[in-house]
Amino acid sequence: MDDDLDQALEAVGPRLRALRRRRDTTLAELSARTGISVSTLSRLESGSRRPTLELLLPLAKAHGVTLDELVDAPPTGDPRIHLRPVTAHGMTMLPLTRRAGGIQAYKLVIPPDSSPQDNEPKTHDGYDWVYVLNGRLRLILGEHDLELAPGEAAEFDTRVPHWFGAATAEPVEILSLFGRQGERAHLRARPSKRSD
Repeated sequence: MDDDLDQALEAVGPRLRALRRRRDTTLAELSARTGISVSTLSRLESGSRRPTLELLLPLAKAHGVTLDELVDAPPTGDPRIHLRPVTAHGMTMLPLTRRAGGIQAYKLVIPPDSSPQDNEPKTHDGYDWVYVLNGRLRLILGEHDLELAPGEAAEFDTRVPHWFGAATAEPVEILSLFGRQGERAHLRARPSKRSD
C-alpha cells in the first residue's frame, strides 16, 4: 500500500507541471495566484518536495481541477458530478466541466438588472458559444446589438468587444462553451448510411 501511495505522490509533480504549461502560466504567475513561493512550486513540480494538502488545495483551485485529478485518484464508480455555483459580476455560473484547459462548459443565470451602461463591452482571448435556455439574452458584439430568444445560439471571438445580459425584466439562463485559447465548439455529424 505504501508503494502505491509513493507512486501516486511522485506522479503529482509532473501532473502539476503539465497543467501549468498547458495553461501557459509561469511559476511566478502561479505563485501570485496561490500564495505558494516559486521555489516551493518548482520543488513540487520536480518531485523534490512531497505534496501536502495545504499545497494541493490552492493548486487545484488555481488550475480548476479537483484534488482527485491532481493525485490521479482511482474512480469511485459514482458518475455524478457535484457542481458548486459561483456568483461573479452579478451572475451565477455553474461550471459543467471540471478539467483544466480546452473548452469549458457553464450554465449562467443572469439577473434582469444588468445593463451595458454599468458593464462596458470587454475583450479577452478566447472563443465563446452561447445558447439561450430561458428568457431573452441581449448580446452587444462589436457594432451589433442583438436579442436572442430561447433556442437561439451565437458564437464569437472574444477579442471582439462584447457584453451580454438580460434583455427583459426577467432573468436569462444560458449555456456557454468557452475556449480560453480560442478553441471553437464544433458539432460533427456523420451522414447516415442508407442501404437502398
